Amino acid sequence: MSGSAMSDQSKKPEQEPVTDDGAETEAPGAAPAGAAAADAEIAELQGQVADLTDRLLRAHAEMDNLRKRSDRDKEDTAKYVITKFAREILGIGDNLQRAIGAVPAGAADEDPALKALIDGVSMTEREFLNILDRHGVKRIDPSGEPFNPHLHQAMTEIEDKEVAPGTVVQVYQPGYIIEDRVLRPAMVVVAKGGEKPAKAEKSADEAATAPENPN
Repeated sequence: MSGSAMSDQSKKPEQEPVTDDGAETEAPGAAPAGAAAADAEIAELQGQVADLTDRLLRAHAEMDNLRKRSDRDKEDTAKYVITKFAREILGIGDNLQRAIGAVPAGAADEDPALKALIDGVSMTEREFLNILDRHGVKRIDPSGEPFNPHLHQAMTEIEDKEVAPGTVVQVYQPGYIIEDRVLRPAMVVVAKGGEKPAKAEKSADEAATAPENPN
């Protein structure tokens, strides 16, 4: 009996292992799908990081510009805080200069009292200009200088062939600047003549250097 049982058992067909075809087909595709999702999430996070970094840099640049503007505003306020006051007292300097210029040349030398008065006015004018200078205000007296439309105001033009055209030949009223800004332009007279003739000077030089005529 034992031999028959053993024979029956040996005759039974071998059972093949049961396999899940569905599991075998899904497993290879699951990994790529998961990797793609992870890559997409990483790309999204990287985009968010780049966007936040860009916003941070822009905010930092704006704050830096704001700080620089604030510093410039403070500096300008310190420089030009007396602009209105300085413009209102310029007439004092004009009057002092007119008083000095009204005295005929040599008259003060003949009158000690007048000389003392003029000396006092001159000292007052110098002190007035020194005070303005300490606060960044300087007088412009462009006599003999080329006309500068940024600093000068031409009142009229006159013929003057002794100077180059556009030269300031007379100053009606001096101008003033405060730091690098014009407080009041100088009122001037400008030459419209030709350049100083050099032909006669050249002829004189040639005559001086020319060899003497033996005759």
